[in-house]
Amino acid sequence: MTIEVRIVGAGVAGLCVATELAARGGRVSIVDLHAGPGPHSCSWWAGGMLAPDCEGESAEEPVVRLGRESSAWWNEKTGVVKRNGTLVLALSRDAGELRRFARRTRHHEEVDAQGVEALEPDLGGRFRRGLFFPREAHLAPRAALAALVDRLGEKGIVIGAPGEGGAFPAVQKDSATGVDIDCRGLAARDALPDLRGVKGEMLVLRCPDLALSRPIRLLHPRFPLYVVPHGDGVYMLGATMIEATERDRVTARSLLELLSAAYALHPAFGEAEVLEIGVDARPAFPDNLPRIRRRHGAVHVNGLYRHGFLLAPAMARMVAEFLCEGRTPEVMDESDLQRREDGSARHHAGGVAA
Repeated sequence: MTIEVRIVGAGVAGLCVATELAARGGRVSIVDLHAGPGPHSCSWWAGGMLAPDCEGESAEEPVVRLGRESSAWWNEKTGVVKRNGTLVLALSRDAGELRRFARRTRHHEEVDAQGVEALEPDLGGRFRRGLFFPREAHLAPRAALAALVDRLGEKGIVIGAPGEGGAFPAVQKDSATGVDIDCRGLAARDALPDLRGVKGEMLVLRCPDLALSRPIRLLHPRFPLYVVPHGDGVYMLGATMIEATERDRVTARSLLELLSAAYALHPAFGEAEVLEIGVDARPAFPDNLPRIRRRHGAVHVNGLYRHGFLLAPAMARMVAEFLCEGRTPEVMDESDLQRREDGSARHHAGGVAA
């Protein structure tokens, strides 16, 4: 039986789910308020680090394990993945941060000053030691999103706009052959009240005097930095994590912290050209773990927090297995409200509520 699916939201989660379902023969349509990826979505401002081992420093085990699927998936679907690993560094005064990071992570190699220089010649002589995570990778998020849109378009799947007045059509009733999948991120708070926003701020710089080939994480007790090379001397710098749903402004304090940390990594960033300043609020549940949840006849895929590109492939796989094969996802979360709704429906039908 061919399943018919409408996906609401064309960010990284929605496009990955569409790609997985289309590959399994599903009849897929996509609607998005802005008719496609762009600066309005947090996917647009992602760093693009496929770094599950590094995330083990602060993330729960499922993030690390499920994130290990991402590199191969993105490489197969888009071909834009660069497998150069991740280099984690700290200034001499913050050497304790490097030791702490090493204790909390796995699959890394300790490198001395010569090792740092061998990996990144432009950083030679600036750092005495570091941690190299050879299994990790990165990508340019906007190129990856465009590649998914193109591949879906080749299958006749285009992104449509919402209905009249900017409203999405009514959610379909869950049935054997048709279902809506809500991938709207923070906009889905109308259906998922336990979602919260985590504000992230980032910079895109052009620094032609510096050549880095892999993501660099500079540890700091107050404002850690990541720098991701996107080619041609362009770098994404991030990222703050602020408990806020605000999506419109970057604070002067955040800019100063990001730029000061970048300058500490290498003074060449002091002469860099600022190309873009970005801000958005990433959707997260209270425990910062993702959910697949059924509510009111729809399947919700949400709560990817700051792990959008890392976790979206695994979430898409689980949604496809759930709809096409009947497998219950390990991140399936039936809310208390949904259980009450299901119980009430069974009671009125003459059944016994669970």
